[in-house]
Amino acid sequence: MSAPLPVGVIGVGVLGRHHARHLAGNASAKLVGVYDLDRERARSVAAEWGTRAYEHLDRLLADVEAVSIAVPTPAHQDVGLQALGCGVAVLMEKPLAATLPEADRLVAEAARHGVPLQVGHVERFNRAVRAAKPFLEDIRYVEGTRLAPFQPRGTDVAVVLDLMIHDLDLILHLTGAPPAIDVRAVGVVVLSPHLDMVNARVEFQTGTVANVTASRVARERVRKLRLFQANGYFSLDLGAGSGEFIRLRDGWRQAQGSSLDEIAERIPLEAPEADALGLELESFVRSVRGGHEVVVSGEEGRAALALALRVTEAVHRAPTLTPAS
Repeated sequence: MSAPLPVGVIGVGVLGRHHARHLAGNASAKLVGVYDLDRERARSVAAEWGTRAYEHLDRLLADVEAVSIAVPTPAHQDVGLQALGCGVAVLMEKPLAATLPEADRLVAEAARHGVPLQVGHVERFNRAVRAAKPFLEDIRYVEGTRLAPFQPRGTDVAVVLDLMIHDLDLILHLTGAPPAIDVRAVGVVVLSPHLDMVNARVEFQTGTVANVTASRVARERVRKLRLFQANGYFSLDLGAGSGEFIRLRDGWRQAQGSSLDEIAERIPLEAPEADALGLELESFVRSVRGGHEVVVSGEEGRAALALALRVTEAVHRAPTLTPAS
């Protein structure tokens, strides 16, 4: 058996701490250490998971072969380029970068050094998504709803890059990433300096249409995705990791059946219980150790970012919505 992969975590705030937790418990990896500008926080997380808090990022990079980066989005380019420039594989939390030129630099640097660059679109590992994929055929319409109560974390960017990009990545992935030919959106700034609620309608070259809503000023947390294809539709509760596929029964003909249950069958969508972030980090470690393709490549992360930025631009072209005074 080969030695565990030496890994580190850069940025151990709310999300980065969970990265450290999973990597500390991964038998195929060795959590060499963590780094954070907040040294007290780094020491606390390091003590919690039995590792070292590095005071200098370059020293951590010299001791590892891979890092998970969970710093604020505006810092993704600088931290990512520093790691990739050292020949260190990177799992970059979503979004890949704040702008497309920054994303392009990260993708190019990973290619130049021949090291994996994976983007943290964790919903790819959601139980409901994993269970639905074998039944997907030709998706024609998608409805996505992602709501969350307000919290300061993540408000350094608009809700499109904070929350909606999860669903945009899923839509691109599950539909085969056709080109978007029309993007329309409206949004509103409520509690942060950036857009806090956005609704977008995206039409793809294939004719598939997606209608997606994201809000971080909701009273409760909701993560739902509905997908429609010729023989039925999927109702996925991403928060619960469950769903169902309602499919036309074989041999059904129009005018037969008087109820939905006679016309269609309900297929529960179930996949093995597993923590999505844990699966994401396991896949990253495997890709670095074994040379396998990463699950979400830098190019795919760039595509999701590009669509998210088009949504944001569409909001700014639309009539301005302002909160009631």
